[in-house]
Amino acid sequence: MKPKIKIDVVSDVVCPWCYIGKRRLEKAVNELSSAYDFDIEYHPFELNPTTPESGFNQREYLTKKFGGEDQYAEITNRVKDAAAEEGLDFDFSKQPISPNTRKAHSLIQFAREEGKQLEVKEAFMKAYFTDGVDLSKKDNLIDVAVKAGLDKEKVEKVLDDENAPIQIALAEQELSKLGISGVPFYIINNKHGISGAQPKETFMKAFQEIGAEKV
Repeated sequence: MKPKIKIDVVSDVVCPWCYIGKRRLEKAVNELSSAYDFDIEYHPFELNPTTPESGFNQREYLTKKFGGEDQYAEITNRVKDAAAEEGLDFDFSKQPISPNTRKAHSLIQFAREEGKQLEVKEAFMKAYFTDGVDLSKKDNLIDVAVKAGLDKEKVEKVLDDENAPIQIALAEQELSKLGISGVPFYIINNKHGISGAQPKETFMKAFQEIGAEKV
């Protein structure tokens, strides 16, 4: 029996380093899959929970957040280059909207119950960073989730459930009580924390050290 390593990942759909970190984590897991069994679960975090339902103009929002046009260009280019090194194609020029991500998180949490969480999480991140899909629109959320393997009727039910966003907010509160204030954040076997989109080697070293611990 291979030792089991549980990885709880706290991240947001619109967080570029969360997507980059996702790829680095996957590469580490892939390289160590013969030695360990991994169980990866994603948990919600909103970079900006006050984002309106209709979202913000992405370029305006990020330019203001970063402190000007030059900083926007510098930071997005740096992120794009880091993503490219992991085989990801980020295209900020395609994405008009910085959305409220609570409904996307509701679908990602629901996808765990359906055994499709990793696929749905990936689909939303790719839709946002690569394909320029406007995730503030309900039809687009449905389309992305269904193409990732979820049942359309069930997806619509989650999106219409007024309790679903409340559950996301409560989950985020619980995570903030653990002291998690930035993402990506990784909790390994319920007790070890790794902060940030660390290099693949950092994840591998941590898994090997944790995997060697006495259960």
